[in-house]
Amino acid sequence: MIVRLLRALGALVAALLGLAFLLALPVLYVETACRPTAPETAYDPILPEAHHRPESRTLLTYPEWHIVHAYEEYAEVLRRGDPHDYGFVPAIAGFWTTLCALSKASGVHGPVSGETKMMVYVVGVSFTAELLAKATYEETLGRAATWWRGPEAAPLDTLSARQAREYAVFLRQVPWYRYDFAADAQALAAASTGSLRDRERRVALGLEYRAKALYAEAIAAAVAATGQDDLTLRMVVDEAPAPRDGVTVIGPNGPGVEIETPRYRALTGLLAELAAEGIEIVEIAGNDDIMLTVLGGAEIGSDTLISIPRQGFGDHRHLLRVKVADLSETLRGLDEAGLRLEHIHDY
Repeated sequence: MIVRLLRALGALVAALLGLAFLLALPVLYVETACRPTAPETAYDPILPEAHHRPESRTLLTYPEWHIVHAYEEYAEVLRRGDPHDYGFVPAIAGFWTTLCALSKASGVHGPVSGETKMMVYVVGVSFTAELLAKATYEETLGRAATWWRGPEAAPLDTLSARQAREYAVFLRQVPWYRYDFAADAQALAAASTGSLRDRERRVALGLEYRAKALYAEAIAAAVAATGQDDLTLRMVVDEAPAPRDGVTVIGPNGPGVEIETPRYRALTGLLAELAAEGIEIVEIAGNDDIMLTVLGGAEIGSDTLISIPRQGFGDHRHLLRVKVADLSETLRGLDEAGLRLEHIHDY
C-alpha cells in the first residue's frame, strides 16, 4: 500500500512539474527569442519628471488587454454558439505572439522594468492555465453535454452567455478581481431547471466562478498591500479643451496647455473627443510615442506592429504605434481608412 501511495505521489509530482515546465516555455521563448531589436531613441520631455510614465508601458499594457479582448470574443462566440466553438488555443497563442512582437519593438522606448515583465508573465501564465483547463473540459464533458442537450440552448446556456458579456464589459474599466463571481454562481443555481445541461452548467461554471472568487480575493489583498496604480495622468495639448467631467486644466506649459485626465478606457473616449474637436496632443505622460488598437480588414499597411484575427467578429485587430503629435490626425482618419478605434494604450 505504501509503495503504491509513493508511486502515485511521484506520478502526481512529475505531472505537476511537467505542467509547470510547459507553462514556463512561452516565458522562456519570449525572454530568449523576442529581445528588443533597436536602441532607445532620445526625447526631451515637456512635463516634469513627477508626471512621467515609462514609455515602454504603452506596448506592455496590451497583454492584459488581450485577455479583456479574449473574453469579449468568447462572449461573442457564446452569443451564437457553445463554449467548444471558441478557439481556446488560438487565444493563448495570440497572447504570446503579440507579447513577442511587442517585446521586440520595445527597445526604442527604453528598458522594461522587471516588475512590469513579472506582471505580464504572471497574467500570461495564469491566462494560459485557465484557458487550457477550460478547453480540456469544454471539448470533452462540456461538448458531450451539448450533444445530449440538442440544438436548442438550455436556460443556463443563455444565462452564462449573458454573464460572459457582462464580465467582458466590466473588464473595460475595472480590474477583474473586483467582479462578483460569487453572485454569478448563485444566479446559475437559482435559474437552473434541473435538465442535464443546466445541472452540468451549474456545477462546472459554479466551480469555475467560486475558484475565481477565491483567487480574486487573494489578488485584491495583494493589490491593497502594494498600492494601486495611478488613475490619472498628465498631458500637454495645443489648446485648452472645453470643460468636461474628469478633465482638469492645470495651466500653460511649453508650447501648449497641461491637463490632467483619467486613464484606461475613459482616456480612449476622451482622446477621440479631443481629436474630433480639432485639438492636437503634444505629449502624454512625458512621452512622444503611443500605441492604439484599431479594428478592420486583414491588411491596413506597413505601420502595424502586429495584426490578429478576432474570433466571433470576422475582422482583425491591428496594433499601431504612432507619434503622440500625430495621434489626433490618425484618429480623425480612421473612418476614411475603414477602421474603428478600439483602445488607446496609455502607460
